[in-house]
This record gives sequence, structure tokens and C-alpha cells, in this order.
Amino acid sequence: MNKDRENMNMNEDSKKEQLKPFTVNDSGQKMTTNQGVRITDDEHSLKAGDRGPTLMEDFQFREKMTHFDHERIPERIVHARGFGAHGYFQVYEPMAEFTKAKFLQDPSVKTPVFVRFSTVAGSRGSADTVRDVRGFATKFYTEEGNFDLVGNNMPVFFIQDAMKFPDFVHAVKPEPHHEMPQASTAHDTHWDFIANNTESTHMIMWAMSDRAIPRSYRMMEGFGVHTFRFVNEKGEAHFVKFHWKPLLGVHSLVWDEAQKLAGKDPDFNRRDLWEAIEMGNYPEFEFGVQIIREDEEFSFDFDILDPTKLWPEELIPVRRIGKMTLNRNVDNFFAETEQAAFHIGHVVPGIDFTNDPLLQGRLFSYTDTQLSRLGGPNFHEIPINRPLADIHNNQRDGMHRMTINQGQTSYHKNSLNNNDPHEATEQEGGFVHYQEKVEGRKVRARSESFKDHYSQAVLFWNSMSDVEQKHMIKAFRFELGKVQSKSVQQQMVNNLSNVDLQLAQQVAQGIGVEAPQAPTEEVRQGVTLLSPALSQMNTVKSPATRKIAVLAANGFDSAEMKAVMTALQTAGVTAEIVSENLGILTGTEGDQQQVKQTILTADSVLYDAVYLAGGKESIAQIGSIREAVNFVVQAYNHLKTIGTSADGLELLGTAGIHVTGPEAAAGNLEEPLVDTGLIVSSDAADVNDFGQKLVDAIAMHRHWGRELSMSK
Repeated sequence: MNKDRENMNMNEDSKKEQLKPFTVNDSGQKMTTNQGVRITDDEHSLKAGDRGPTLMEDFQFREKMTHFDHERIPERIVHARGFGAHGYFQVYEPMAEFTKAKFLQDPSVKTPVFVRFSTVAGSRGSADTVRDVRGFATKFYTEEGNFDLVGNNMPVFFIQDAMKFPDFVHAVKPEPHHEMPQASTAHDTHWDFIANNTESTHMIMWAMSDRAIPRSYRMMEGFGVHTFRFVNEKGEAHFVKFHWKPLLGVHSLVWDEAQKLAGKDPDFNRRDLWEAIEMGNYPEFEFGVQIIREDEEFSFDFDILDPTKLWPEELIPVRRIGKMTLNRNVDNFFAETEQAAFHIGHVVPGIDFTNDPLLQGRLFSYTDTQLSRLGGPNFHEIPINRPLADIHNNQRDGMHRMTINQGQTSYHKNSLNNNDPHEATEQEGGFVHYQEKVEGRKVRARSESFKDHYSQAVLFWNSMSDVEQKHMIKAFRFELGKVQSKSVQQQMVNNLSNVDLQLAQQVAQGIGVEAPQAPTEEVRQGVTLLSPALSQMNTVKSPATRKIAVLAANGFDSAEMKAVMTALQTAGVTAEIVSENLGILTGTEGDQQQVKQTILTADSVLYDAVYLAGGKESIAQIGSIREAVNFVVQAYNHLKTIGTSADGLELLGTAGIHVTGPEAAAGNLEEPLVDTGLIVSSDAADVNDFGQKLVDAIAMHRHWGRELSMSK
């Protein structure tokens, strides 16, 4: 590779080009063994006679079976179920004032990235839509080496010190005596840990919110969680937190929908990401930073190094400094996504660590776990992990070594090879740690500034809308309702009283324990009691890349269908025709539509909205199918947009969905529509307007007023 790597202009194809030599296309090729010997028969093992014993000399069989026996590597202890994609990052403007990291300087440079999204608690075979934290890990292949930003879709964590990480994971995993439940925190050991480790209180509020069941990996935020440092060329440092902001906004599933999806399509989130990229709907995330000067370190009512605390955006605004675009799916899941090795300690000049005690412990953990999972110290040589920058050091040998290093020396210092490879100066791009002055006694202790466990949990609760708070109450009731120990349930409810007394009382009522009458501790209220940025109600709303099921049959209204499909396509909404059978449907004007899914293979939980195509014949046929009616009912119950012409009002009535009142059911739509998610076209002349209203309603994501009216 070019030795003048410092002057290399990175581009989005550079990682793809680096992977090319490792890419194999078997099309049109003769089958061989792993040693290149051509195979004449891959159907039969070598035997002593056609009914005789298999012979040990069958090297072809032994090689094939041995490889099969060793095809699986140990799954990750956490974040086992993940899905990845390639893309690129571009900074908006030079960030030299704060950091000397080269990939954050030139807006014309496209830095290749690989991103892996994941759940945390479940095994590789668990479902995508469980209630859980989501991993959001990004590998930047920069000209100075790899920078791994290993984060989550929540900005805080359960614990303050890495010493407690094994304890937390042991508690959240299936219970050891019977290995249940899978990919769920709704069990005794998890809640026993939370109740007895009150530093987890803030994080559990996030985990019980809608953030724990994201609609899509493309529609969730990412956070670096820890406090890092930016360091510029002058050696000046700033504290920094990293953010990913999805351009599509932050959106979630509803709980009943998430549970049904786990059965209907356990691959829902990964399939959504794969299909979006294949269709050219490339996910985009803006890269944001919160920056604090060193002299402001102690200016807040929380410790900025505490990983159970966030920096409220209203106090420290997020500055959006670049954008990441994911534009290429992997060629091989195992070789790329499964073998990808992220490490919080992979940083480049200009980015450094702080004394966050959780971060410090994770710096050890990541290397250790990769050694076990990927078989040895050379995991950095696996193609997906290989940096684009040159690698020159004296670390040779070890399992699975890929490079053939020349020369007789493999130590420093040496004279036989002119002391090569030799060290770089800071001016030559060498990494130099920030020179922070540290003084103190060796102690096993935690800073007094970390002892506030409740004020930001209060902040989070107060920042939620009424709808989001109701969801959280139900989440606590569901999770704690699965706990067998009444003592653990009571402890947890008592703990919640320190966040909000009414919250604790409503949860207590739902799970049948004593409702606390006052907080169990004196809670210190924070300076910031409300942060609108924490509520998903305030997120970006867009119809782009949403999916709508078009329920139709022969005899659909051609003019209406054409107008609606045009409006959907223009807005970037993906429409799929769903009918009783696969094949071709014919409309009132003889035009045809291809059926994509049947009522049997599709389900409303797989879509963001439903459109009942007009036309009396089509509506009558769809209305005669019980599963189709249930399809509409389920979409309605999950607060999704439903569009129909007046022809479909009777079907909606059959489903128990009444647009307004008796007059509307009879086809008189002079009354104002109450439900913003029910879009009805009564006049053939307004089909274009109908299509646009449908698009606008889809953009809203959910129609929460319906939930409130349904609960009355």
C-alpha cells in the first residue's frame, strides 16, 4: 500500500476495494477442496462397496465434515444478535478548533464506515423486536487508523463502574437454574439487581420507555454513552459526547405490535435495514457532538463523567458536524457482520479517553472478549477489521496470522534492520495521550459526585408526554408482573417512588403490592427538570421509506388507485398490494396490479399503514375474508393510518371502526373526522387530495389520540 498514506484522500469505495482480494464468486466455477483439488463427486462418501463402511482415507469427506463441525464461533456474550451495513461519513466543516482527528477536517473526504446494530441481552437466535437496549457500533476506516465508536440507542447505562458489569449481565441473562427467559428482562434476577443497585434507576426508565422497541434501526438515535476528549493540534482538550441523529426521526413500535412481530417476523429490524438499502432508501444519520470546556467540568449539577447521566441538550446543545450514509449491504453475513470486532479503545489522534470508570474497564474487556471469540490475537487481520492505514509493528505469529512479515528482526530497538519499524513523532501523526494531571490515593471507592441516582430519572419521567408515560407504566406492570418474588416487586416499587410517587402507586396497583405513600429517600432535584429533546413526540416526522399495505381485489377503483399510488410513490412510501391470492388484479378500467403478498403471508404489523382500495367489487371481496378484516382491526389497534373511500366505511363498521357517527356509517361525511389516522375519500373528484392526506397521516407515525379514546 502507498507509504504516503498521510496524504491519501479517503473515499467511500476504499474499504470495498480493500475487501476485493478476499471476495470469491463461485458462479461458473468447478468445485474444489480447500487445497484447490477439483472434486468429481460431492454426493457420496468413499466406501468399501456401495453398502460397505465409509473409509477413513476419504480426505474429501473429512475436510468437508471437519469444516462443518467448526463453522460456528462463540457468539458474543452481549450484543449477540446483530446486523451490519457499509457506508461512508463526511464532516460538514473542519473541526480543527477542537480536534486534530483528520477524518473530521475535510468535507470533501468520504471516510468508509461499517455499522453493526444489535440487541443486547438475547442470543443470536432471539427476535429483533424484544424490549431491550440496542447497540449502535460504528467502525471508521480513517487514514490514521480505525476509530470505533461503540454505542447504544440510549445515552446512559445501568452501572457506573465496570467492576459491576459482569454482575449486571449475569442478572439480565436467562436465570442459571433453568435458562429462562430468553431475550427478556421480565424476570426476578434482573429486577432484583435493579432494585438493589439504585444507580440503575435512570437507565431503567429509558429501558421501560418506547426507546426499547424501535420501529427500525434507521429510526433510532445512537449515543457514545461515555465522555471522551477531543484534543487539538495545540494540545488543548475539550470533553465530548457523541450522538447519531437519524434523518427519518426517532420512532418506535407499540408493545403489542412488538410482541406479535417476534412471532410473525423475528428478523423484522434486520430485514427492514437490508431491504431499505437494496431499494436505494439509504439510511442517513447526522453525527453530533456535545462539547464542554475543561474549565466547565464542575459547572453542572451532575458529574459529566458519570455514565448513568446524560448532558441535557438544553444545557449543552448538540452540534451536528457531519453525516453518515449506509449504502451497501454485506456480501457475507458471517465474514463481515459476525466477524466484525469493535473495541472502545480503538481511537485515533485527536480523540482520547476520560476517567469515566465504566469506560476505563471496557478498555480491557473488549480485547479480552475478541481473543476468545475470534480465536487469537490476530483478529485485526480479518478483512472486515483490517484498517486502511498501513500496519507495521513487531507483533508477529499467533493463531490465524495472515501477513507474511519479511526480515529477521521482530523487536525494538534493533540495529540489524536500522531499528525499523520505528516510532513516529506527534508531528508525523503519532498518537500521544492527553497529559492530564492525576493525583490521589489508591482506593476502591466511588466519587461522592456519583451518588445522585434519581434526579435525572426524574428529568426523564417529567420530559415524557402523557402517552409515553402511560406506556412506561404498562411496561413496568408487564415486566414486574412476571417477577415471582413479592419482595423484589415491593423493593422496585419503593425505588420508583423516588422518581415519581404517582408512577410508583400506579405500578403497585397493577402488580398487587403495597403502594408507597411517600418517597423512600430524600431526592435531590436537578436544575433541569424538563428536557423536550428526550420525548419522541418532538422528533422529525416523515413519510419517506414507510410501508403501506394496499388491500385490494379484482374490481378496484382504477382512478383512485392510480392517484393514491402516485401520491405514495412521490412521497417515498413503499406500497405493496395484498390480496387473497398471488397473481394479477384487474381494475374498473382494465388496468392491472401485481399482488405482492397474500393475506396469509402478510400481516398488518409488517406495515406502517393500510389502504383499503376503493371499488365496490373489491371492497366486497376483501370484506368477505375474515383475516382481512382482522388485518384492518389490528392496524387500527396499533394506531396506524387507515385510508379508504366511502365504499369501505361499511367494512370498517364491520370491524368495529366508526369514523364519526351513524351519518358517516351511512356514507354522509359532512361531520368532521375525529380520528386523524382515518382518511376517507367520499368524492371521486378529490382522489388527489385523498392521496396527499393519506401521505400526511402516514408521516405522523402513530395517531395517539386514538389510543386515549380507546382506553376510555
